[in-house]
Amino acid sequence: QVQVVESGGGSVQAGGSLRLSCAASGIIFRINDMSWYRQAPGKQRELVARITNSGRTNYAESVKDRFTISRDNAKNTVYLQMNSLSPEDTAVYYCNFRNINTYWGQGTQVTVSS
Repeated sequence: QVQVVESGGGSVQAGGSLRLSCAASGIIFRINDMSWYRQAPGKQRELVARITNSGRTNYAESVKDRFTISRDNAKNTVYLQMNSLSPEDTAVYYCNFRNINTYWGQGTQVTVSS
C-alpha cells in the first residue's frame, strides 16, 4: 500500500525558515518528478517547485531565490527548504510524486505571521 507522509510544517514569523519533508513508501516504479504545491484559503492550488529524476528544478516566480527543492532517491523523499518566509507564503503545502501514477501527500499547514 502506498503511503505519502509529509512533515515539517508549522508557524513562523516573517523572515524565518522552515523545512518540509515528504516520504513515500510502497511505490514500486521509479518516481520521475517530485513536486511541492500549495493552496492558500480561497485560492487554487499552485505549483511551488518541481525536481525531475535528473535533478532539474523549476520554481514559481514568487519563491525563486528563497525556496530550494531537493530529493533523496534512495529514500523516495523530497524536501523543501523555505527561507525568508513572508505572510504570502501561508498555505497548506502538498507534496506530489509522479511516475505512471500520481501520489499526493495529506498536506501540511505553513503559517507565516507578520
